[in-house]
Amino acid sequence: MSRSVWKGPFVDPSLLKKVEKMKADNKPAPIKTWSRKSTIIPEFVGVSFLIYNGKKFIPIKISEEMVGHKLGEFSPTRQFSGHTPADKKAAQTEAAATLPSDGKAKSPTATATPAKPKEASK
Repeated sequence: MSRSVWKGPFVDPSLLKKVEKMKADNKPAPIKTWSRKSTIIPEFVGVSFLIYNGKKFIPIKISEEMVGHKLGEFSPTRQFSGHTPADKKAAQTEAAATLPSDGKAKSPTATATPAKPKEASK
């Protein structure tokens, strides 16, 4: 459910203070934040953040295309490690079954072999 329009976007007040302080001091150091639910506002463009994903801090530099999104969208909390070895083995055997013995894939249009003309009898 989205936030009501009259309230405006949510930005953690301490995060907003840190951004304003950084812009006033002109320090390029990234800002560490745990506030994944904060919305990116136009004042954040060009600022570097270190966003916590539950395990480590992910470095992000804010661009204009990110405005309106949440900080947490750019710091994934889960990492896909691949499928199980059984799934990989099944996929390999299925791929081997579809290939002919010479290792080249057949095109679907070239499956039928043309008929040879009959030789004329003498």
